[in-house]
Amino acid sequence: MEAVATDFGIQKALEQLGVNEINEGTSTGSNNFSNGDIIESFSPVDGKLIAKVKSTTKEDYEKAMQAATSAFKTWRLMPAPQRGEIIRQFGDKLREKKEALGKLVSYEMGKSYQEGLGEVQEMIDICDFAVGLSRQLHGLTMHSERPGHRMYEQYHPLGVVGIISAFNFPVAVWSWNTALAWICGDVCIWKPSEKAPLCGVACQNIAAEVFKNNNLPEGISCLINGDYRVGELMTKDTRVPLVSATGSTRMGKIVAQEVAGRLGKSLLELGGNNAIIVTPDADIKMTVIGAVFGAVGTCGQRCTSTRRLIIHDSIYDKVKDAIVDAYGQLRIGNPLDESNHVGPLIDTDAVGMYQNALTQVVEEGGNIVVEGGVLSGEGYESGCYVKPAIAEAEPHFNIVQHETFAPVLYLLKYSGDVENAIDIQNNVAQGLSSAIMTNNLREAERFLSHAGSDCGIANVNIGTSGAEIGGAFGGEKETGGGRESGSDAWKIYMRRQTNTINYTTELPLAQGIKFDL
Repeated sequence: MEAVATDFGIQKALEQLGVNEINEGTSTGSNNFSNGDIIESFSPVDGKLIAKVKSTTKEDYEKAMQAATSAFKTWRLMPAPQRGEIIRQFGDKLREKKEALGKLVSYEMGKSYQEGLGEVQEMIDICDFAVGLSRQLHGLTMHSERPGHRMYEQYHPLGVVGIISAFNFPVAVWSWNTALAWICGDVCIWKPSEKAPLCGVACQNIAAEVFKNNNLPEGISCLINGDYRVGELMTKDTRVPLVSATGSTRMGKIVAQEVAGRLGKSLLELGGNNAIIVTPDADIKMTVIGAVFGAVGTCGQRCTSTRRLIIHDSIYDKVKDAIVDAYGQLRIGNPLDESNHVGPLIDTDAVGMYQNALTQVVEEGGNIVVEGGVLSGEGYESGCYVKPAIAEAEPHFNIVQHETFAPVLYLLKYSGDVENAIDIQNNVAQGLSSAIMTNNLREAERFLSHAGSDCGIANVNIGTSGAEIGGAFGGEKETGGGRESGSDAWKIYMRRQTNTINYTTELPLAQGIKFDL
């Protein structure tokens, strides 16, 4: 394999992570196997081939599932605090390899190195959360209506949890699911995005090392690689009681129908069309910081990226001018260079969607206030670098109603009170993240009330992008309704059971029913 970006230490990072020239696409740990086609992973940073991964065949998938179902029989019997010790060790391994994995995330996906490090930190944080959770998988005790009876409920492991992750967070979202599923006693089989397969290989290598050191079955963590056809093997498999899928709404609808058809459970975290409401009482400086990072961070490829800025007409021009001025200071280039703010889109297909969005907003009557465009020349050879763009638009525009996974920000104007802004925000099909910028307590509380934001995430005086692992993450409507990460999101990875114990010598029936023999 040709050395790549050696000035940023990429080659060394690949070696530390065990990402070789050709990696197997199906793995249950250290024993890799695959007979599938080759997937080539090209970096959007410079267009170079990083490495190759073999895709998973149906036969390969069956071997992985057999390993997973066998490992589950061992893993589920280990007390949860002991499973927590394994997750603690996994978190420590991530700390050791944080720099290397962060660089791989940045180089294979295209987000800034600081964001790559932040993504690995999310993995570490969810491990810490899971360790604490290992002693808190609690149920409830209820009073029985029958004398001499005790009622309680408990949670048991589900079994094999299937995970389908997207390219924009190639490692963090997997860990959100995996750390909690492992703590709950489940085993996992993971299909990472075919656009970032090497991140999956790297994570699998780290996990396999921890399991091997503890003499645990490799099948606790399984990896499969490939396109949607590999994902279909999992969504159709009755041995997989839960499928957690992150990606587009279109993909989520397909997964939901397939899994529901066999009466399985799905956890969906899908598209977002996130807005920040800016009221007359907003702090403009804070608004600019939150809006600009939300719109251009990860080159607009976060599910929580800010797509719409809903600004009161009394301060519209002032906010617009401040945002436009901030965009003029953005530096676009190699994301491993920490002086740059914006890296590339994931591939040229994403560039095409970006260009189509800018064309469509003008056709619908919008006005471009910060010109977009594809960058070329030295440093932009991959063809994936674009200029973050801003367009004035109307809420009803078709393009504004849809999510464009690119750095395109729409400025929308509202008048009157905050209820009008909330109506504009909620009048889209998606319901992931939302925010309001205001120093008015009444406006803030109205935004957070039952009649306020209809999103799964609602923030005051911070942007839409970014979330701490302590809170449940997810959204409503076409975002899918799933919740991952913190709070009580762990419950979806377990099956709930109600128990009643009779410690008397009589057998009274519920509701006072008499049945004498």
